[in-house]
Amino acid sequence: MLSQVKGLSRHFTPESLRVYLVDRSTRRDDGCLIVRGYGGRRGVHQKLAGRAWAHIAAYVVFVGGYDPALDVDQRCGVPDCIEPAHLRQVSRAENCRTRRPADRCRNGHDREVDETTGRYRRVCRGCNREAQRRWRERRSAEVAQARVEYGRNPSASDEGLPGGR
Repeated sequence: MLSQVKGLSRHFTPESLRVYLVDRSTRRDDGCLIVRGYGGRRGVHQKLAGRAWAHIAAYVVFVGGYDPALDVDQRCGVPDCIEPAHLRQVSRAENCRTRRPADRCRNGHDREVDETTGRYRRVCRGCNREAQRRWRERRSAEVAQARVEYGRNPSASDEGLPGGR
């Protein structure tokens, strides 16, 4: 059964993998069993035990009956949860259908609904405004540097003042 899990180290037995997963996880107040995987980001799917996804390895060890053709989904919606009661196997279509897009962007701005499609905008206006501001600052610094390199006075205008064109 463990051989069906992609990326799982072949040195694990079901019992050693069970101990490994329990040792790397902590219980939250809401009942989720949060696993600590590779890397420092929390709140995303975790890889561990070789290069296997933690929630898939947990499903194989704790629940059993793993079918590689189906996706393992967390009912609680927490991507780094490996609580056996929260794991289930569903089809890819069902897994995509039950996903709910976040109502805030990664920078904490409220996401807006696009009037034409009725879905959330891909980039929120606040993040877009900040990205454009950063680009304009970079661009003006590059133009000023180019003017200095070509011997033009960056403070002089182009209307015939000394240092202009």
